[in-house]
Amino acid sequence: MADLITCGAINWDINLFMDRLPRAGEEVPVREIQRVSGGTAANVAVASARLLGKKRVAFIGALGKDEIADKQRGILWEEGVDDSGLLFIQGEESGQAYISIGGDGENEIHTYFGANLKLVGVCLRDPERLKLIKGAKVCVIMDPPLETARCLAELCREHGVTVIWDPGVYAELGLDALAPTLANIDYFILNHLEYENLLGTSSAHEIARMIHKRFRGLKCIIKHGEEGCTLTQDSVGAMIHVDAVPIEKFGMTVVNRVGCGDAFIGGFASAKVEGLDDTEALRWGNAAGSFKATKKETRGGPTKAQLLDLIEKWRRL
Repeated sequence: MADLITCGAINWDINLFMDRLPRAGEEVPVREIQRVSGGTAANVAVASARLLGKKRVAFIGALGKDEIADKQRGILWEEGVDDSGLLFIQGEESGQAYISIGGDGENEIHTYFGANLKLVGVCLRDPERLKLIKGAKVCVIMDPPLETARCLAELCREHGVTVIWDPGVYAELGLDALAPTLANIDYFILNHLEYENLLGTSSAHEIARMIHKRFRGLKCIIKHGEEGCTLTQDSVGAMIHVDAVPIEKFGMTVVNRVGCGDAFIGGFASAKVEGLDDTEALRWGNAAGSFKATKKETRGGPTKAQLLDLIEKWRRL
């Protein structure tokens, strides 16, 4: 039985590499096209499987009945991810994303969700998916439909599963819309800009005050990119900050930032599965995200050996 489950988006990514991102109305030549498997929840599943090992991670999501679905399933299998939680939707195209990537690693993402939107809450009570939920230690929810996220969080709370949630695009709906799901999760993850859009502030102290007052016991993780990450523990200001990995000191260069956040969550979730404390889990997350930034592919997360080697070098600085 899988120790970690992830639920949400699985997409076929068309990555367009160019010297710089275009301005509005401008045409910029594409140097290279890369067609690869992506989607936030599927990315987290693969990142975690590389750290935890084969069959310790399961993925719950929806695909169309098309050629993309066949490719996606084969890739998950090769990565050691349990795909028994997949749904295949007749008459829907599998999700796709078109990603422009500049020479500095910055990116723009345009997503067609397709079959992803057909993963509804009632599906989670089907025998295949309910079995996965009951057997898990940790669940990562990555922008499935909001009603599905709420149902999954409730099921996880019922069965004692630790829940990590990044609502993705649904964060734009506001705190009241997210509240029914937030009531049943343990870790709420957004980057600093997303928190600012949601709450009007990116200050860790203000985020703690606003969130913990309403959702007692909920921990917020704020991703700061090159400045690391912060976890708020309560409403009075107790928090943990972990700096980013200074990869340039190890002769590593940023190539593509697409998927770094997913690798971060995969690292953090894997550490929690292994019973590590929050500080060490944040360190795993930062190291996994930083390692990914040095790889061109969207799913460029490290193996466990690579992760621990990077963390050991980091500690020696």
